Amino acid sequence: MRYEGNIVDPREKRIYPATIVIEDGKISEISESDGKYDRYIMPGFVDAHIHIESSMLPPYEFSRLATPHGTVATISDPHEIANVLGMEGVSFMIENGLKTPMKILFGASPCVPATPFETSGAKLGPEEVSRLLDMDGIGYLSEVMNYPGVVSGDSDMMKKIAEAKKRSMPIDGHAPGLRGADLEKYISAGIETDHESYTLDEAREKLEKGMKIIIREGSAAKNFDALHPLITQYSDRVMFCSDDRHPNDLMKGHIDTIVRKSLSLGYDLFDVLKIASINPVEHYGVDVGTLRVGDRADFIVVGDLKKIDIIETVIDGEVVARNGKSLLPRIDTPTPNRFATRKKRKSDFYMPSCREMEVIQALDHELITHEKVLSPGEEEDIAKIAVINRYADKAIKGLAHIEGFGLACGAMASSVAHDSHNIVVVGKSDEEMKDAVNLIISSKGGISAVCEDESMHLPLPIAGLMSDADGAEVALQYEEVERFVKERLGSTLESPFMTLSFMALLVIPELKLSDRGLFDSRSFHFISPCR
Repeated sequence: MRYEGNIVDPREKRIYPATIVIEDGKISEISESDGKYDRYIMPGFVDAHIHIESSMLPPYEFSRLATPHGTVATISDPHEIANVLGMEGVSFMIENGLKTPMKILFGASPCVPATPFETSGAKLGPEEVSRLLDMDGIGYLSEVMNYPGVVSGDSDMMKKIAEAKKRSMPIDGHAPGLRGADLEKYISAGIETDHESYTLDEAREKLEKGMKIIIREGSAAKNFDALHPLITQYSDRVMFCSDDRHPNDLMKGHIDTIVRKSLSLGYDLFDVLKIASINPVEHYGVDVGTLRVGDRADFIVVGDLKKIDIIETVIDGEVVARNGKSLLPRIDTPTPNRFATRKKRKSDFYMPSCREMEVIQALDHELITHEKVLSPGEEEDIAKIAVINRYADKAIKGLAHIEGFGLACGAMASSVAHDSHNIVVVGKSDEEMKDAVNLIISSKGGISAVCEDESMHLPLPIAGLMSDADGAEVALQYEEVERFVKERLGSTLESPFMTLSFMALLVIPELKLSDRGLFDSRSFHFISPCR
């Protein structure tokens, strides 16, 4: 097989006409020519950190939506499904991922559960992490979210890191706001990357102390606007990622959107392509071709270097997507799950009144929250939030107040609730909260929204996280439920379900909620929802 076009080489920083010869899925020859071509051949894009489960699709179906956007590989942390199903869930992801030609490097998740202050469906100790690191398809230690444990020298955490070091595997970080001496301790443990920097100063400090920074632009957390100046100064030590990408957003774009955004700001094409393609391949040692003789024939064909209009995505010499359409067929997918709680009653959501309330302030486009103390009636935007243990049928202990969703009526609920994936619900009335939660319980996972006698629901039967349906259909259903939340319930958030899913993530400051109660992520202890 031969491909002709203008090769864009980020390493040599040159563009030249050439013919590529492909044999057995590899590039056997690249010969410069005198041809004049109206298309460009460049390395495919790599998402340097993503939880595929956030797309609400299993790996194979995810690839059918991602490859038309030029994605040839992902560095994927399966800790979402690991929190639900443990090693069984990780095995499911690897097996399903092997069915797609897109290259997926999975990591061994060291923080399952993320903290001991919540109920998860599984626990991965040092022994389980060691076994995962020896599995085919696993190539690195996933994000070490328990940064306080690393700083304090927690025994189990350090054993997991040691297992990765023993195998000379990359170790991913997760350290929002970590600075100074504590950051130095964290890095000295062997942790190499961070995708949680919110400010340019924070990212620069981490880079100067030896880390690599992954610039994130996902469905909820968007840090590109703050961090893009790093592209020029640190092009050798920066990567791009989406972290979490909902299905409707994935239909619109993936890493290609970050590439276009970078180019629109005037950044050098070669620097941007190096960050989007070469750096993650080299850092993680992925078997992904980057347009060299002997490499796998993994590349994309575009018609315009400013628009990055992707004509074809080629993986192992085969065209897997053309003109925005996947060429990969649909396949059937099993639906492993773990769901034990029963339907709830209105009275289960009762909270006694407070003279002063501890309120979680949710922020658009951010995973962090702020703490506020308010009196009842002081703010119209106050809603109630609950987190319900889905692994056992127990009384609801996780109840608090929240601001920022802008709900005028109704309730919205989700079994995608990082990282333990219990059921999280925000609502204006106990009755509607009960109805939204029961829709999810009835389908053993999903997202739902209720306002008075109207409701919408997207079932997620794979671990309560993913659908077994066609990806485009899931994206459409998700968009319809989200539109209902914005137009009928009145939410002012750009991605209300993505924001909702992070309200139970205890390792991100300031206040979060677990199934066991209201949690202060700064001091790492529970607090009362009433003052």
